[in-house]
Formats: sequence, C-alpha cells, structure tokens
Amino acid sequence: MTKLIVGLGNPGDEHAEDRHNTGFWFVDALAKQLGVRFEAEKRFHGKVAKAKWEDEDLFLLKPNTYMNLSGQAVGALCRFHKILPADLLVVQDELDLKPGTARIKLGGGTGGHNGLKDIHAHLGTPEYWRLRLGIGHPRDLAGDGRPMDVADYVLRRPQLAEQQQIDASIKNGLLIVPLFLKGDTAGAMLELHSKT
Repeated sequence: MTKLIVGLGNPGDEHAEDRHNTGFWFVDALAKQLGVRFEAEKRFHGKVAKAKWEDEDLFLLKPNTYMNLSGQAVGALCRFHKILPADLLVVQDELDLKPGTARIKLGGGTGGHNGLKDIHAHLGTPEYWRLRLGIGHPRDLAGDGRPMDVADYVLRRPQLAEQQQIDASIKNGLLIVPLFLKGDTAGAMLELHSKT
C-alpha cells in the first residue's frame, strides 16, 4: 500500500525558520534519515521525495503552494498515485500544544489551521492521519500583556529554548514513523503519547 507523509509549511527562504514550517522540518529530517532527496514536481505543486519501505512506495511531500493552498499539492499526488486518506500522514505545527509535545490522531477538526482546511476541501474528508507538533500559543508568552497576533507568531522564528523543544518533538515523531507505516497506529499513539 502506497503511503504519503506531507510536511506543511510555506515555501521560500524567508519562511524557512518560521514556526509554521515545523512540518517541513519534520519531512526534511525524515528524508535525510531515509537517504532520499526532494525534487520539484510541477504536476504535484511541490517537492517530492520517493523512498521504499519494506517494498512499498513511500512518498514525502512539501507543498510549494502557500499554507492555505496545501490541499492542491496533497490532492494532486493522492489522486495520481491512488493514495487513500487513511494512508496519508500530514505533519503540522499545532498552536494548542506546547513546544516539545507531539500527538498523532485520525480525523477531527482543523483547529483553524488553514493548511488542514484546504486539505479537507481537496480530499473531501477529514479522515486522514495528522502528526501535530506543538509550537505553543502566543497567549502563553510572558510579555507586556499585549497578545501577539497568531499570524505574526506562526510566521516568526522560535526562541532557542522553544526550537530545542520542537526539535525533540520532531525526533520523537520520527521514532513512530515505522509503526505508522506498518499500520500499527495504536502502537504509534501509545509510543508517542508516553514520551511527550
């Protein structure tokens, strides 16, 4: 069964270190681990890497569209390779989880995440897997009492301590990829949720 792991983010060097690009950081780390490289694929509106996992095809995708149009790339690749939503893992930044926390789940709402909203629209279902990597919420920041706008927050670089926590959650997420690919999603949940 062909599987697809999508990292969500915004293209361009100016966004490379933004919190919103946590999904890109994850699939970059996975590609390095698997020894594969991303290549631009116009028909899939993104950069794609292809690997083998126990004789099955595994695609990694970084949409080249901006976040709110992520579904265009995901939908195109899923349709072309006949990948079912249940065989899709979308890796996203999550405002409602603290940095260092990672959670995996099937389906559910978008939590206001524009990338997920567009993927729902293109797939026609929310029933795909998500790996949610915590980046924290601006309301949790200690400061002068004025709340930071969410859009400004996600489009900024994390502080060093936050970055280290996010990197740890990426590392923990990478450890459960083999379980996800084998279809042991219950085991993946147990393993990941016991760590963070």
